[in-house]
Amino acid sequence: MDDRPRNLKAMLSEAKDTSELMVDLAYAALYFGDADMAEEVDDLEARMSDLVHDMRAVCVLAVRNPREADQMSSILQVISAIERVGDAAVDISRIVTKDLGIPRDLLADLAEAEEVSHRVLVSEGSHFAHRPLADFELPVAVGMRVVAIHRERDWITDVQGDQIILPGDVLFLHGTPSGIPRLRQLAGAPEWHAPTPSDIVAPTDLDRAIDVLVEMKNISETAVGLAYSALVLRDPGLAAEVNHLEDRLDDMKERLEVWVLRAAGDYVDPSPLRGLLHLGQAAEEIGDAAQQIVWLIEAGEEVHPVLELALGEADERVVYLPVAEGSEVANRALADLQLDIDPGFHVLAIRRGGRYVYRPRGTNFLRPGDSAIAAGPDEGHARLAEMFGHVLVEDEEHGPVLVAPDELAGQDS
Repeated sequence: MDDRPRNLKAMLSEAKDTSELMVDLAYAALYFGDADMAEEVDDLEARMSDLVHDMRAVCVLAVRNPREADQMSSILQVISAIERVGDAAVDISRIVTKDLGIPRDLLADLAEAEEVSHRVLVSEGSHFAHRPLADFELPVAVGMRVVAIHRERDWITDVQGDQIILPGDVLFLHGTPSGIPRLRQLAGAPEWHAPTPSDIVAPTDLDRAIDVLVEMKNISETAVGLAYSALVLRDPGLAAEVNHLEDRLDDMKERLEVWVLRAAGDYVDPSPLRGLLHLGQAAEEIGDAAQQIVWLIEAGEEVHPVLELALGEADERVVYLPVAEGSEVANRALADLQLDIDPGFHVLAIRRGGRYVYRPRGTNFLRPGDSAIAAGPDEGHARLAEMFGHVLVEDEEHGPVLVAPDELAGQDS
């Protein structure tokens, strides 16, 4: 990879984005039963290995005194956690490549997960072909955003609106599953039908195992998002919530194992259940990686400034927004706001009265005085701030800063 970034900040940002893309693709490969998509995860693992090697080398070469060694150790800790997330993604993808087996009922239930990933090949003569991505406003039109483009042997992970889509490109998207039919129509791809549950009524224990696996998927991905947020915001309360989620994952994995073993007695051939155990292990590993990240906050370790800069420049920006009185979002349910469609942000947690509501549902309301932690594309940050009753102003020293509209008016006068 001769074109990989050479500075540590850029490499950290790319490694974080790559690990999250790997998880998205691994679950998508499972959902769609797509061996080609699973092999894409292996390709990205090779890219990740190169990045991890180079980042560790840069960290070692940069140390000149004991204080710098302490700061660099925080970077090495995060690098290790990012690598663990990528490794867990590979374990998920191998459920497909090694044909370990997954019940159809799980695939149908994955469709009910908060967000799904999709892979689509762009055909010559389609609406997408030879046009810039910005023309389609996909987060609004279909509720999905392009997180990567695979073009021949190259990966484009820093996808901007001026990116021209070419026939033969493979687009990787993340978002709400309801937009998949329209997306495939725009790409000129064949019609696709979501997996449906089997006609056979699943045993009670298998039902429980499947339900807990979908919950583990959502919790593990949320834990990673909150862990990065805790690191950037240096928030001990948020770090404590990540530990709480990791404890839940441990408990859920133990219950999962019991339910799968019980369910195996109802099958003549229990081998299709092996994939469930692998999925549970991978979800727990992702949770452990999140806990590894927040250990830095809990232990009061000195965090190198490059971490905040790198994580702030990743494809998915993590933002912390107070809900202003009289704002567009005040006293409204998340389902009504549809922030995941426009401006394309997913709310990771709501802070209210010193406590966090993690992975909030659509029925959760945003109240004045609440603060939301959300992740989404950089281009939607200004619009999101406006909806929360703030103006986003670029500061030369600190980057984007939230300012109340009346403060901005006072400066102008």
